[in-house]
Amino acid sequence: MTEPARNAAALWGLEDAPIKLVARRENVVYRVDAPDGPRALRFHRKGYRSTAELRSELDWMAMLEAYGMSVPRPVRSLAGHFIEEIEDQQIDLLTWESGEPLGRAGELIGVEDRAAFCRLLGAQMARLHDLSDAWEVPEGFSRPVWDSAGLLGDMPLWGRFWEHPDLSGVDRTLLFKVRNAADAALGAREAGADYGLIHADLIAENMLWDGARLTFIDFDDGGFGFREFELATFLLRYRSEPDYDALRSALCEGYGARRDVDAEMLDLMILLRALTYVGWITDRLDEEGAEARSARAIRTALEVARDWMEE
Repeated sequence: MTEPARNAAALWGLEDAPIKLVARRENVVYRVDAPDGPRALRFHRKGYRSTAELRSELDWMAMLEAYGMSVPRPVRSLAGHFIEEIEDQQIDLLTWESGEPLGRAGELIGVEDRAAFCRLLGAQMARLHDLSDAWEVPEGFSRPVWDSAGLLGDMPLWGRFWEHPDLSGVDRTLLFKVRNAADAALGAREAGADYGLIHADLIAENMLWDGARLTFIDFDDGGFGFREFELATFLLRYRSEPDYDALRSALCEGYGARRDVDAEMLDLMILLRALTYVGWITDRLDEEGAEARSARAIRTALEVARDWMEE
C-alpha cells in the first residue's frame, strides 16, 4: 500500500480502511473497502483536466445519479468537497459499482443477446442526454468541447491526427483530404444538429454489466458535443463484427424511442471518432503497448476514411 493513497483516503476519514491498487491507466484507481461499502479512490492524470473541469464532471455525475441513472456517485470529503488536492495531485472518491466491464473492441462479455443489449444501451444514452438537457449547469461549469474545432480544428482535443509520425505520404494526403471534406460536411449540418453534454467515451471498457443493470463509468472525456458522436464512439469498435448492422440498428432503435438519430450525421461522427484515436495515440507512443494500438488506430481511420469518401 502506497503512502500517498493512505494519505488521500484520510481526507475522507478512510485511512484505516483496506486499500488496493486496481488500475493504472489514464487515472490511477484504488479500491477502498469503507465500512459502508467499497469506494473507488481516483488519482487523476496530472495536467489532463483542470480542477474546475473535474469539479464540473463530478457535479454532473451527482445529478445523473440523483435522477436514477446507474453511474458512480461522487462522495464528499470530510471538508465537504468532491475534489481534493495533495501537492498538485487531484483526487476524488466515488462509489464502487457492481458489474464487470464488457470487454474490449468487438466484445460484449456476459451479454447473451447483443442486439437487445444495444437497444438498452441506446435508451440509456438517450436518458443521459435528456437529463443533461434538463439540467441547469452550475456557475463555472467547465468541460471539454467536442465541436467542429475540437474534432477538426487546428488544435483538436485529442491531437493533430494528420501529423502522426507513422503515416505514409499517401496516408497523410488522404487524411488531409478527408479532414477538409468532413469539415465541410459538418459545417452544412452543424446548425441543426443535436448538441449538448455527452459522455464521449462509451466504449465497452467504460460500461459495467451485471446481467441486468448497465452502469456508465469514466466520465473523464465527457463534455459538450454532437449526440451522434455518443453513438459513434460505441459503434466504431464493432464496425468489423459480423453483426454490426444489427447492433447499429438496435442501438439507434433504443435511442430513437426517445430522441432522433440522423443517419448521415452518425456516419460522419463514426469517421470523426476514428480520426480522433490517431491523434490520441500520437502523444502516447512511448507507453507500453502503444505500437500495436497506434497501428490499429491508423488502420481503422484509413479504412473508415476511404469508405466515407466513397459514399
